[in-house]
Amino acid sequence: MTKLIIFSDLHMVPEGETIIGLDPYRRLANGIAHVNRYHADADRVIFAGDLTHRADRASYERLKALLGELTPPAALMIGNHDRRDVFLDVFAEAATDANGFVQQVLDFADCRAILLDTLFAPPYDCHAGYLCDRRLAWLDRQLEEADGRPALIFMHHPPHISGFAGIDMIRLVNEDDFYALVKRHGNVRHIFAGHVHRTISGSSRGIPFSIFKSPVHQQPMPFETADASLSVDEPAAYGIALVTGDGVLVHTEDYEIARRDAVGA
Repeated sequence: MTKLIIFSDLHMVPEGETIIGLDPYRRLANGIAHVNRYHADADRVIFAGDLTHRADRASYERLKALLGELTPPAALMIGNHDRRDVFLDVFAEAATDANGFVQQVLDFADCRAILLDTLFAPPYDCHAGYLCDRRLAWLDRQLEEADGRPALIFMHHPPHISGFAGIDMIRLVNEDDFYALVKRHGNVRHIFAGHVHRTISGSSRGIPFSIFKSPVHQQPMPFETADASLSVDEPAAYGIALVTGDGVLVHTEDYEIARRDAVGA
């Protein structure tokens, strides 16, 4: 049973800075400590993009030092708040495809995890996601070569609407191309995304998906708000995905308020 931990939207900032009064470093540090304590057996911890808030080198270096405290192995993705060039300058060992996109495949006995680069850049002036022809061709090959294993796709931008007006304006812009490809293969069992800063689950085009909250600030609930930058202070969280013989189980852990000292009700 493969166990994957998913953090998304870390929004790391330089030392001394905060976001709406919250410290991204401290909140992520608490999450890493929680994973080390309760999920040290995880097969991988996937960090699904928006690693930093402003894509500055100091924030990437601060994040890299903090990730050194993580017990399970990590896999890094990028999102719309990242810069591919600055990220790869700091994380020179990060996995990329032949075209330099931050994409990789993680093969386990019971599944193939495919981590996509949905950053619509350069130029770095768009917060929507995009999968160009080269990235779609790469995904096509990885699904073709899954060798009978179910495929799990990880991407920063959701490839469908979330219900939040502001966020939906900056989702994956070529979602029809994406779904046409994955539906043709028929082996994608689950899609995982971030970007929204909210826990959302459901299905799109017949494929189940899960979207996770941030370790830092969250999306306020009113659906009609057109401003995608609004944030609220709600509990930090990470996701837990378990691959079983029958499918995929997905949990969310609000780790800063989670309790283990349970008593009978």
